[in-house]
Amino acid sequence: MSLSVDIAAAYQRGYQYRCEGQYDAAKAELQKVLAAHPDHVDAKWQMGLIQGFQGDFDGSLATLSKLVNAHPNHENARYDLAMTMAMLGMQDEACVHFREVLRQNPNHEKAKQQIVYC
Repeated sequence: MSLSVDIAAAYQRGYQYRCEGQYDAAKAELQKVLAAHPDHVDAKWQMGLIQGFQGDFDGSLATLSKLVNAHPNHENARYDLAMTMAMLGMQDEACVHFREVLRQNPNHEKAKQQIVYC
């Protein structure tokens, strides 16, 4: 089995664990990915989400902001950054990101639902 397959499998396990709310298991898998590929954008995105789900809102905001700044076309990270900002009462900042998601993808259903609050 090649390293890239192992990394892809570890990411998929981490993603699945995150979706199931098993955050410690998710972080362990995602850390394997990041140890092998420190610039793995989706693993960083998932880690940012987990920070928020575990109550580290400042950390989540920082991680997602850094990711979006480095990868402005990462639609999912930008949407999740906007949602985090909205939850933290940063509505004006969130709206900027919702609008950018919709500029990049006018069919983004979740962003269309959120933009009504802007």
